[in-house]
Order: sequence, then C-alpha cells, then structure tokens
Amino acid sequence: MFDELRPHLVELRKRLAISAASLIVMFFVMFYFHEPLLTWMVQPLNDALITVGKVSIHAANGMITTSQVGGAFFVALKVSFFAAMLGALPIILSQIWLFIAPGLYAHEKKMIIPFIAGGTIMFLVGVLFAYYVVTPFGFDFLITFGSFKFTPLINIEDYVGFFTKIMFGFGLAFELPVFAYFLALLGLVDDRQMTSFFKYAIVIIFIVAALLTPPDVLTQLLMAGPLVILYLLSILIVKMVNPAPPLEEEDDDEDEDNDEEDESNLKVEHHEDYDELIDTEKKGE
Repeated sequence: MFDELRPHLVELRKRLAISAASLIVMFFVMFYFHEPLLTWMVQPLNDALITVGKVSIHAANGMITTSQVGGAFFVALKVSFFAAMLGALPIILSQIWLFIAPGLYAHEKKMIIPFIAGGTIMFLVGVLFAYYVVTPFGFDFLITFGSFKFTPLINIEDYVGFFTKIMFGFGLAFELPVFAYFLALLGLVDDRQMTSFFKYAIVIIFIVAALLTPPDVLTQLLMAGPLVILYLLSILIVKMVNPAPPLEEEDDDEDEDNDEEDESNLKVEHHEDYDELIDTEKKGE
C-alpha cells in the first residue's frame, strides 16, 4: 500500500516545495514595500477614528499604538506575509491543479488557466469587498461603541491579525463559485444536490460569518448576504455545467432496473423448476 502512495507523496512534496518557494520569494519582495502596504491596511481604521472623532472627544484622542519593543518589526513581517500570500496565490493555485491533473481527462486538464484566473480574481474581489464595504461599517460600529467613555488606543499587532483574518475570510468565501464550477465539471455535484443542501448551507454560512467577522450583526450580515448570493449563483453555474437528470428519467431508469431484476428472478425460478422436473423424471425412471 505504501508503494502505491509513494508516487503521490513525492508529487505532493514537489508541489508543496514550489508553493513554499514562491511564497518565500514574494515575502522578501513584499517586505521591501511593507510601509506602503501597512499604510493601506490601517487606512480604514484611521478613517473610522476620524469619523467617530467628530462626535466623540475620546475617539478624537484615539490613536494606533504598539505595546512591544519589537512590535513594529513583527507587524512588518505579518504585513509582508499577508501580501506574499496574495502575490503567490496564482502559483499556489497552479500547483494545486497540477497535483490533481494526472487524475483528470485530457479536456479537463485544459482548464488550468480558467482555474488559476478565476480563483485569483474571485479571491481579490472578496478582499476588496471586505476592505471597501465591510471594514468601514464594522470599524465605525466597534469604535463608536463605548467611545463616549473610553479612549480607543488600538494595538497595531492585534489590528493587523484582525484585519488579515477578515481579508482571508472574505477571499476564501468568494471562491465558492469557482470551486462549485470545477466540482460540477468533474461530475461530483449537480444542481439538485446543491439545492437540497441549501437550508444547511444557510446555517453554515451564518456560522462562518460569525467566526470571521467582528462581533456585530451588521458586518456578519455583510458577509452572510454575499455568501448566500454566491451560493445561489453557484447553483446556476452547476446547473449549466452538470445539470441533474430529470426525475422522470430517474424513475424510468429505476423501473427498467426493477423490470430487469424481475426478469432475472423469473429466469432463476424457471431454471429451478426445470431442474426439479428433471430430477423427478430421473427418479421415476
């Protein structure tokens, strides 16, 4: 059994090595630009502090701080790693596809470019949606809450971790139509299966939204709403790629199978009766 898995493990190690190498290279590239990247990341927070500061004296005195001696350096590392993940995403997706490609048909292997392009674009769309739509509402709410009593001193280390969690969460969530398309292309799902799973998907979507967004209802709805729309869009995509057979055809197939089974049973019974008749004639002779 291990001998059968060895080629797959070797291939997996190769793909992981290439992905890790691309991530390391992009990390050093992004580290050179970590200051403008950090400015971009904290911009929604600064905007929220300015907006809330217009109505709250405490918020007007709010600022972004660091509580560690090497806090700025570790923040630069986190920012660089986040940007490196985005930069290396096309290479990582290509390695995922190349790993599963040997088990695909020839026409399916040609879908590598749509897979990489679609996956990268939808991930970036999710990140931009979170940055320009979700974080302004979420940060305004969180800073406003209690700002009339407390001065918001935001720890930059905690903020960067919080920010990247939201960005990655939305990026992965927006990959749903892409993965649904390729699962349908491989014949693993059809539109009837996704439709029947919709009620469970709603529950899962709201749980994921609660885990990946700030603890307020507005931002959770801002994530859950697009996810529900993306799930419905995925159903339409799957219906075009791998539509479920009509129920009548399935019933006809079941009836044919039952008829064949009945015929086979009759043949067996007839064969058994014939054998009994032959045995009786032999005993009579």
